[in-house]
Amino acid sequence: MQSLGTLEELPQQYRDELASMNLVPLWPSLRALLPPGVPSRHTRPTHWKYRALRPQLMKAGELTPMEKAERRVLVLANPGHGLENMKASPAIYLGMQLLLPGEWAPSHRHTPNAVRMVIEGSGATTTVDGEKCPMERGDLILTPTGLWHEHAHEGSDPVVWLDVLDLPLIYYAETSYATEGARQTPGAGRGDQAHTAGGVVPAPLFERRADKPYPMLRYPWSQVRQALITLAEDRPDLEAVQLNYINPESGKDAQNNLGFYALMLRAAQTLALPARSPSAVYHTIEGSCEISGAGLQAMQLAEADTCVVPGYTPIRIRNGTASAATFVFIADEAPLHRKLGVYEVRS
Repeated sequence: MQSLGTLEELPQQYRDELASMNLVPLWPSLRALLPPGVPSRHTRPTHWKYRALRPQLMKAGELTPMEKAERRVLVLANPGHGLENMKASPAIYLGMQLLLPGEWAPSHRHTPNAVRMVIEGSGATTTVDGEKCPMERGDLILTPTGLWHEHAHEGSDPVVWLDVLDLPLIYYAETSYATEGARQTPGAGRGDQAHTAGGVVPAPLFERRADKPYPMLRYPWSQVRQALITLAEDRPDLEAVQLNYINPESGKDAQNNLGFYALMLRAAQTLALPARSPSAVYHTIEGSCEISGAGLQAMQLAEADTCVVPGYTPIRIRNGTASAATFVFIADEAPLHRKLGVYEVRS
């Protein structure tokens, strides 16, 4: 591929005239915008160790009361994007959130889509659009775009969860904002109770179901974990024991722009994952694993650790334990890439 002219080759007077008219020559930057073969990537492989960050999160609980925080979060920022930009990847924001006993994080709604992956503690709830969702370790809870949500803690120990939002994308589109609201009064019925079995959904007698965009807001880990174990036992030939979090009535991804998955690594299993266009986040729910790859320094993920791997990166994920399975939560940008028509898998 031939080299192109540089900005410095253009006369300064011409460059100044272009700038005064809000014009920019394309050719000096064309190779940076459209590099050959593989995109330019700012996302760096980054590993956040829960054991190291947890004391800092607890200290935040001591230093900042809820009324001064609204959401007490330490952002997991990728240095490749600049810490001040608070991105884990181009479209993913990660935050570690703390709720102490007796606290209430006030009701609000916002345009970014969010999910919560509960890491530790019990006794907390997230109320979403009037549905009160218990928060237990490993549960995935949706707070989709535009829906009121709040967090309350009636237990005795700190509750911590991982926030995953498409905030960088929504912020880039200049559509990110929030609205504050009054405390919600939870109603009857929970989506996770109504959708307890695959292949069947609740329906009024001989009538059309009400069209609810997000019929299931809480995905209990107890059910997901058992589904993984059952799948592994039923399909010993299956290389990857993985489930996709979906909308149980439409079959589509659980939310608009990000994909969410639960992966089970059998004891001592090593799984090779091909290079795909989206960046991906890996979080160990139970057990530990090693993530490595060509040009990628191996990351040893202990329980509750989180890491991000940039797109177009083939990896190997290994369960180093010979006696027990490891369970991993994965979030990626695949739904967004499919909508944009740029999703790609390379062998």
